[in-house]
Amino acid sequence: MRRFLPFLLLLPAAAPPPKRIVSLHLCADQYLLALADRGQIAGLTRFARDPAMSPAAEQAKRWPVTRASAEELLALDPDLAIVSPGRRFLKPPRRVLELPDAHSYPEIVAQTRRVAHAIGHPERGEALIRQMDAALARVARPGRGRVAAEYQRRGFLTGEGTLIDDLMRRVGLNNLARRLGRSPLAQVPIEAIVAARPDFLLVEEGETVVDQGTAMRAHPALGGIPRLALPRASMTCGGPGYVLAAAGLARQLAQNRALTPP
Repeated sequence: MRRFLPFLLLLPAAAPPPKRIVSLHLCADQYLLALADRGQIAGLTRFARDPAMSPAAEQAKRWPVTRASAEELLALDPDLAIVSPGRRFLKPPRRVLELPDAHSYPEIVAQTRRVAHAIGHPERGEALIRQMDAALARVARPGRGRVAAEYQRRGFLTGEGTLIDDLMRRVGLNNLARRLGRSPLAQVPIEAIVAARPDFLLVEEGETVVDQGTAMRAHPALGGIPRLALPRASMTCGGPGYVLAAAGLARQLAQNRALTPP
């Protein structure tokens, strides 16, 4: 046994958990709020406290936010920054974790584990995954195969391989874009939507017509299609907010609460 001791001593020690973490990624805010120690979070994104952008906005009020300027980052001196892929720095933090967008619930699970490991709390990541799994297991599938479409501003239709597509399938809806054979984001004329006659349009909660891009969705030709509304915060990112979005969408379908357009 002794002859192996020198080799064991050469093994690198595990890196200590980061003490000062800065999120420069809206989706990473949710993970840090759910997984990190209070003292570990040195800064969240400036959108973290905006209820229109983050489902954890109320919780985020207890933490500092940053506009991610070079001066702020130098002052914060994080030992870990969680960022979008391709982010560049004048002076990079000691450690950088790139977090690509999640396009499905399995990708959210993988991200949860990745962030939890990076911040030194893998057991919390597994606990959060169990909570999300249990919550999603309680989400019904009241869509019953009906067809829905997320028809975005300027006539873009959300297609296969997106988080919205995954969310639709989660509650038993069929995505119109799949039926039309469209790419993940394709521009589709109003005439094609009307001809396809989806059962629902998926829209942002409280949506109003503010410009020519959003005016397309208020076109009279689409007036007879009921709307399913989700908070923008639930549609922006993956993370724990996905569970809230799935439950909210299923609840609207089960209670027949689709909105009649004006």
